[in-house]
Order: sequence, then C-alpha cells, then structure tokens
Amino acid sequence: MDKKSYADLQINGFMGVDFSAPDLTGDQFLKTAEHIFESGTSLFLPTLVTSSREVYLRNLGIMHRAAETHGLLKQIPGAHLEGPFISPKPGAVGAHIPEYVIPPDAAFFDEIMDRSGGYVKLLTVAAEIPGMAEFITHAVSKGIAVSCGHQLAGSADLRRAAKAGATLLTHLGNGCPNLIDRHRNMIWAGMACDDLTAMIITDGHHLPAELIKCIFRAKGSDRIVVTSDAAPIAGFPPGRYFCWNNDAVLEPDGLFHNPEKGCLVGSSASLKDCADYLRTLDFLTEEDIVKMTCTNPRKMIGML
Repeated sequence: MDKKSYADLQINGFMGVDFSAPDLTGDQFLKTAEHIFESGTSLFLPTLVTSSREVYLRNLGIMHRAAETHGLLKQIPGAHLEGPFISPKPGAVGAHIPEYVIPPDAAFFDEIMDRSGGYVKLLTVAAEIPGMAEFITHAVSKGIAVSCGHQLAGSADLRRAAKAGATLLTHLGNGCPNLIDRHRNMIWAGMACDDLTAMIITDGHHLPAELIKCIFRAKGSDRIVVTSDAAPIAGFPPGRYFCWNNDAVLEPDGLFHNPEKGCLVGSSASLKDCADYLRTLDFLTEEDIVKMTCTNPRKMIGML
C-alpha cells in the first residue's frame, strides 16, 4: 500500500449509504467502499454515529465479514465508534441522537468487541463524563485508540483522559456548543493538551482558516490528523436530506447542515477535497499535508 495515499479515520457513509443504518447490508458496504477508494482514499475507518445497541451489534459484524471475505482488512482495518459514550448536552451532542447516548459501559463495549470479532480501531468518548478515565483504560487494554470529542471537557478532564491512555481529539473545534466561555473551553483545552493529537475536518466549512492555522501552530504537523467526517450524502447533489434524525440541507457550496439546530451534519467532502482545501492555505507545505492526511492517520491506529 502506498503510504502517501489518503487514510481517513472518520467516514460515516458515502453516496447514500449510512454505516449506522439499521438495514445496512454487506453488499451496500462493499459498494460504498468502492466509491470511497475511487475518491482517492485507500484506507478508511467506517464510522458509526451514536446509535442503538442493536445497530452496533449488527452492523459491525456485517462490515467485518464483508471486509474479511473480500480481502479488504488492510484497507478497512476496523471501525470508528463515534459514541455512544459522548455528552448528551445540546451542542456537544451535535447531530447525534441524544436518546442513544449512554454512560461508560465496559460490559457493553466488550460485547461489541466479542460480537464483531474485535472490529473496532477507534473510539470517541467525552472526557468529562464520570467514570470515563477508567473506561478509557479498559478500551485501550483491548488495543483500541481512544479519542476525546463531542464533549464539554476542560483541561483537567483532558489531562486525566490522556493519562488513562487517550491519544486523540475527535474533530477539534466541532461537536461543541456554538456559544462557549471565551477562555475556558474544550477548543483551547484541546489545543493546549500536548499529549493528544488533534483530528480536524478541513472541508472549508467545519473550521475557518485562521482556526486551522492556530491548531497547526499549537500542534504542528506531527500531531494533526485530517478527517473528512463524510456524511452518507457525500457525493450527492445539493438539496434537502434526512440524516440521523436531522432535516438537513446540502448547500451548493458543499455545506451540509441542520438550519433549525444550527449545527453541521457531517461533511459532503472526501479526504482529497479536504487536502485540496489545505493546499489553498499559505502556511502549510505539501510535506505537512502528506503527514496529516496520509502518514499520521495510519500511525494513530497502528497501521504504519
């Protein structure tokens, strides 16, 4: 595998297929993987947003069997669970369904791992939730990379999570309330935590260029991973779509959002699109971009 090809740790779906759909089939998953590979991404983690217990137990097994049967485990080595152990608070929960959020539950996580054949590579949790540090240690002991996101975590929460074994921040600058304390908030805390690598979405909508620059100055290219956070509508034309219980709009410029909630609903971009946006900025080199979109993602999940 070309280690300079794109690796995306967060793809929720593509071309109309939702990896969190309760009726997902193996054929749909494989067809979607083809579209993702054609977009320029050679390794990806199918991502399940906060869902019912049944969806986790069902869909992970379907995806694992499909990838294994077709010899794709090097290209699709496991899933990213973006929940259900996140914050249910408005803003922090983002476009996820709050009713499916649950507290840390090691027994349920072990059941997920057992039923899926261990087909989990990355887990997003909210660092401030009581009992989360112990849960992070448990997940890491299973060989899982743990990321902190969809949270209201402060600096002490993130330091505690990092000490417990967390290594990443899920889409830093997103998955948080629109209005936050100007000094003490999860964005500043994330940038200041040297032990956590920042995943960021650089589709031109999730983060303004000046915030990308600040994150880059704080973290450096060795501690940033770019993800697309592609929604199931990625690859579709502008219009209105129903996604994860959201009446959402895909604008002509690619912005995918829920106007009523005032939140984004994933992105419509591929990782190549995100890399191309970075190339329009004047503070990054091509070497920086290759690290953040190709090399670092593989390192963070032990695939390099």
